[in-house]
Amino acid sequence: MKIKIALSIFFTIWIVLLARVYYISIKSNAYYEGLAKQNAIRTEDLAPLRGSISDINGEPLAVNKLGFSIGITPGLSSKRYMHKLNKELSFLHSIFPKMDISELRKQYLKHDSPYAHQYVKVIDFISYKDIIKDFARLSLDRNLKIKISSKRYYPNGDLASHLIGYIGKSDLKEMENDNIAKLTDYSGKTGIEKYYNRLLEGEKGIKKITVTAFNKEIGLISKKLPTSKNIKLTIDIRVQKYISELFKGKSGAIIVMNARNGDILAAGSFPEYNLNGFVNGISQKKWKVLSRDFNHPFTNKLIKGLYPPGSIIKPGVALAFLKSKLITRKTTYFCSGSIELGKRKFRCWKKNGHGYVNMEKAIRESCDVYFYDGSLRVGIDKISPVLRSLGFGKKTGIDLPGEFVGTVPGRKWKMNKYQKPWYQGETLITSIGQGYFLVTPMQIARYTALIATGYGVTPHLIKSVDGLGVDYGRQTNIFTKRDKRYLRYIRKYMREVTHALHGTATYHIKTKVDIAGKTGTAQVVGIPQGEKRRMKEDELKYFKRSHAWLTTYGPFKNPKYVVTAIVEHGGHGGSAAGGIISKIYDKLVQLKYIKLAK
Repeated sequence: MKIKIALSIFFTIWIVLLARVYYISIKSNAYYEGLAKQNAIRTEDLAPLRGSISDINGEPLAVNKLGFSIGITPGLSSKRYMHKLNKELSFLHSIFPKMDISELRKQYLKHDSPYAHQYVKVIDFISYKDIIKDFARLSLDRNLKIKISSKRYYPNGDLASHLIGYIGKSDLKEMENDNIAKLTDYSGKTGIEKYYNRLLEGEKGIKKITVTAFNKEIGLISKKLPTSKNIKLTIDIRVQKYISELFKGKSGAIIVMNARNGDILAAGSFPEYNLNGFVNGISQKKWKVLSRDFNHPFTNKLIKGLYPPGSIIKPGVALAFLKSKLITRKTTYFCSGSIELGKRKFRCWKKNGHGYVNMEKAIRESCDVYFYDGSLRVGIDKISPVLRSLGFGKKTGIDLPGEFVGTVPGRKWKMNKYQKPWYQGETLITSIGQGYFLVTPMQIARYTALIATGYGVTPHLIKSVDGLGVDYGRQTNIFTKRDKRYLRYIRKYMREVTHALHGTATYHIKTKVDIAGKTGTAQVVGIPQGEKRRMKEDELKYFKRSHAWLTTYGPFKNPKYVVTAIVEHGGHGGSAAGGIISKIYDKLVQLKYIKLAK
C-alpha cells in the first residue's frame, strides 16, 4: 500500500513538471517571443519639418534654416556618472565657446531620467557653417548624437509681423494637447503661425530599427517619413513693404483688402517688431524695452486695437436714419456750431457751424450737429441694430487668433454691463462714433466694403494649402432692395468727401484712382464743458491728440479695393492719412491690381 502511495506521488509530481515544461516551452512561446521582439525592436518618432509660408507670388515669408542639433547619452545625471557629463559639456564648450556650460547642464538635467533611452538634446540648433569644421571630432564621440535640425526663419524680419506671427518653445499645455508640439518642442504663438499651427506642423513619421541589448542600432526595419503642408497667403509682399515705408515713424494700422472677396492684399499694425528674435526666446532686457513702449508694438491693432470710430461711422448712421423712415435724405437741420441738451453743450467740430445741412452736406463736410439732431429723432433703439447688421459688435471672421468684437452701445447693452439707464446724451455721442462705441480697423475695412459693394465678405489671409485653393464662400447679401437704393446715395456722398469743394478729404487726396471715402477724428480725451475754444489738434500734446481715421474704396464705379487707415494721435483723418492712402492706390495701379479707364 505504501509503495502504491509513493508511486502515485512520484507520478503526480512528474506529470505536474511535464505540464509546466509543456506550458513554458509551447504555450508561452508566443508571449515570450513578443517580449523578445520588443526588446530587439525600437520605434522612433520622426519630427516633421514645419511647413513654409509664402506670399501670393510665392515669395517666402516663413521658412526653415537647416542645421544640426546635439544630444548627450542619457543616464549621466547621477553622481556616479556626473564626471562624464562634465567632460562632454567641457568638450562642447571648447568647440562652441559662446555657449554657456551652465545652461547646457541645466537643459540636460531637466530632460534626463533613469528611464530615458534617447539622447538628451542640449543644443537645439547649430548652423552648417558653425559645425562643419568640427563635425568629424563630434561624430567620433560615442556619448554625443548629432542630428539634422531646423530653425524657423523670417526673411523679412519685422515686415508683416502681426500677420505672419512667430513660433516659440511649446509650453506644458501645448505639449499635453499636441503630440507634434511634444516632439518638435515648438508651437505657433501669434498670427498665421498660431492660427494654422496644426496645419503647418504636419504629421510625424515613424522609424522601426533593430537594436542590441546595449541599445545599439543594427538594422532598419521600416521607415515612414513625416509630412507637412505649405501655406500661400493673399498678401503681396511688394504692397506690404510699401505700406511699411509709408507708415515709418507712425503708430496705428492700415488695411488693403479686396472689396469683392475679402482677400487681404496687405495689412500692417505699427510699430512692428522683428520676428526672428522670438524663435529661441527674447532676452528680458529687450522684452522690457518692447513691452514698455507706449505705442504697443505687440498689440495686433488690426484685430485687437479698439478705437472710437469717430465720423467714419456717419454713413452707417445715415443708413439707420433712412431705414427708420423718420428722416429722408432731404431732411434739413441747422448747425450753429453746437446744440444744448439739458445742461450740456454738444459741439460740432466746426466752431461757427455749417448752416443748413441735409444728409449730403452732413456726410461730405462731416457735420456733427446734423447727426445729433437726427439721432434724437430716430433714437438709439433704431440706430444700434443697423450698426450691428453692418458688422460692428461681432468678429469679422478673419483667420487671425484673438480677434476682439468691440462694442455697439445701446439701452440693453448698458443695462447688462453697468446696470444703469441710457441717456439721450449718449445717443448723441454714439451717432458721431464716440462714447462707448469701439471698433477694430478690420471691422471698419469690412464695413467699407459692405457699403461699396452691397455685399458682405469675410476678410482672410490664406489663399491655398499645398496649391489647393481655400474657398471662403460667396458674398452675403444683407440688404433689401430699398436698402440698396439708400446705399447709392450714401456712396455718392462719400465720393464728395474726396472730390467736392468742401469735402473733408478733398485737399489731401492726390491719386489717379477715382475713390470715395470718409474721414474720422476719434477723440482720446474729452473736451471740458468750460472750454470755450476747442483746441486744434496740433496744439495738443501727442498722446492727447485724436486718432485720425480715413477709410476709402475704389474705383468708385467698380469697387475693387478698400484701403482703411488709422493714424494714432494723428489728428485729422484727411491730413494724416490722405497722402498715405493716395500713394497706395497709385501703387495698386502700378502693380496692375487696378486698371484705369482709358
